[in-house]
Amino acid sequence: MENKNGIDFQLVDKVNAVLQHIKSTFVGKDDIIDLMGVCLAGRENLFLLGPPGTAKSALVRELARLLQGKTFEYLLTRFTEPNELFGPFDIRRLRDGDLVTNTEGMLPEAHLIFLDELLNANSAILNSLLMVLNERIFRRGRETKHLPALMIVGASNHLPEEEALQALFDRFLIRVRCDYVDPHHLNDVLDAGWLLEQKKTSDIPGIETEEVRQLQSLIPLVDMQAIRSHYIDLIEKLRNAGVQVSDRRAVKLQRLIAASAILCKRTKAYRSDMWVLRYIWDTDEQREVIAGIVNAELQEETEQEQLHPRAAVNSMPNADDIYKEIMQMTEQWNRSETSGAERSVIKDRLRYLNGRCEWISNADQKKYVLKPIDALWQQIMHAE
Repeated sequence: MENKNGIDFQLVDKVNAVLQHIKSTFVGKDDIIDLMGVCLAGRENLFLLGPPGTAKSALVRELARLLQGKTFEYLLTRFTEPNELFGPFDIRRLRDGDLVTNTEGMLPEAHLIFLDELLNANSAILNSLLMVLNERIFRRGRETKHLPALMIVGASNHLPEEEALQALFDRFLIRVRCDYVDPHHLNDVLDAGWLLEQKKTSDIPGIETEEVRQLQSLIPLVDMQAIRSHYIDLIEKLRNAGVQVSDRRAVKLQRLIAASAILCKRTKAYRSDMWVLRYIWDTDEQREVIAGIVNAELQEETEQEQLHPRAAVNSMPNADDIYKEIMQMTEQWNRSETSGAERSVIKDRLRYLNGRCEWISNADQKKYVLKPIDALWQQIMHAE
């Protein structure tokens, strides 16, 4: 089914079915999965930041499984050589004096590329990766190859510290934190995993790479004029707050705003589609600042019937809410009738909330919340 503006709703439905399947499998990762969908439709790069064991790799592998194309995944180390990513020189051609790379099964032929521990990249592969990420081109000597990559995902458990790696990080338009799932949702995680075991292969949705490419070609059809002035204002506010949004990034971000509209079956962008700008931070300290600026802009959306569902979601921690919950947990811990199982739940929840506090940017609020957390930990340690 196609509407008068050229959007093929069947393609949109296919992508959304894939995203919904991944959401049903990975509880508490909806924001990351929606961003994966937007980056896939917009043909932009996505960076996942988080500690080991937070399903970063599993999320990308599940998308790769449903994307009916070639996938390349590699864990980078400081000693990774170009041949490991791009392929070795063709020995037969080398004998004739031709430097030609044998790219079969390697990064240059993949539709979905996942580079784990991306920030371990060394100087030997840095320049080649920069061209791959920015221009979708692989160049080695006189050899130049345009890549079929639909999306490139990078992951790391830390942010770049060296200037050379900052350039690599900058090629990822969207950055999202991948945290441990809230212990309150553990039962949902177990249910989702168990249901996955029972699903038949025929029940799993999928989409072909050529269909994704068709969807990507629809990006220029989206009318951006209605939000142009609001977008310019938002970019200026972010820049005034110290967020470095280059002209290049500002231009490319329009593709993701358009992709957000397309996945909602629209050819007109609304202010609520600018929710993707929450995820353009360079440092952890910027996350709450950017979220606050973007959320203030989204609240002025007048087209409520077309409001993007992700526009109303704010994942930043609220210090007051955490404090109140800690007080309730402390009271429950001190009750004599609290069972051992309930105390285990309290400890798991306390670890989770302690981690959430790391994302409170206001130093006074963080100190205010961490004090009762430390006090409860002391009680737990004495009890054991």
